[in-house]
Amino acid sequence: MGMVAVDNLEVGMVLASPVQDRNGRMLLGDGAELTQKHLVVLRTWGITEVDIAGIDQAEAVSPLPDEVDPDAVMAAEQSLLPLFKHAGTDHPALKELLRLAAIRKVQHGLC
Repeated sequence: MGMVAVDNLEVGMVLASPVQDRNGRMLLGDGAELTQKHLVVLRTWGITEVDIAGIDQAEAVSPLPDEVDPDAVMAAEQSLLPLFKHAGTDHPALKELLRLAAIRKVQHGLC
């Protein structure tokens, strides 16, 4: 099971756990096979990610765009680490934020 961003969901994926809105109201139950309508509903209700069956967390990370060099991203991450010295990168959200910042830095030629 892996958390997948709503923007990376595809029709036919199966939920591993129920999806609830901010108030705890269930929008979709576990085992639901996603349709195009479900994707629209998830975005409408402000859902950012869901748990998808058959995907481990390593697969859930978005791949790098083709034009981005993985070595450049690693170098950019190292240069950005001082900005995370007080927060750290142990939490998955902060780790992803660092990764996205590094990708953006490479894409905009800031390194």
